Amino acid sequence: MVKHTILGVALGALLAVPAAAQKPVSIADVTSATFTIEAIDHSSRVVTLKKSDGTTEDIYCGPDVQRFDALKVGDKVTFRYHESMVSMIQRPGATPKPAVSSAVTRTPGAKPGGTIAQQMTVVVTLEAIDEKVGSITIRTDDGRRLSTKVADPKKLAGYKVGDKVEVTYTQALAISVEPVK
Repeated sequence: MVKHTILGVALGALLAVPAAAQKPVSIADVTSATFTIEAIDHSSRVVTLKKSDGTTEDIYCGPDVQRFDALKVGDKVTFRYHESMVSMIQRPGATPKPAVSSAVTRTPGAKPGGTIAQQMTVVVTLEAIDEKVGSITIRTDDGRRLSTKVADPKKLAGYKVGDKVEVTYTQALAISVEPVK
């Protein structure tokens, strides 16, 4: 079995996020997966998670998992990955924003959990605009294309294909633990 960090597994092997991120995203969505804790090695801080297909993964929970000792065999661990919602579209330089911001929020209570979020603002070229659906297709400077919904479709008024715009894109990973019943 391969050992992973808890974030690496959530974003990689368990949710297959890297594979999905390489394809154009057509809608903002949430990917969710729930696993059962099969075993816990407290000395090495490794938790064995069982997937719905019966396979297992060993997950290393680093010192940033502050409530590690609250985990119990049988607990259900749910990972929710949110991405691809353009929350802002504006002309470049209109209101300077940090290019990348991130935050970690811990869930209150006895069980480990929390949210890791990252928000990016980049200048891109509009390739397509669908005001009825409230979506855009953009091209990045390195040639990648992404189709995504816009939080407020009314903000698309006045833009045209070929415009350079700033978009703000958010990704978040939420992890929750439910005790064994």
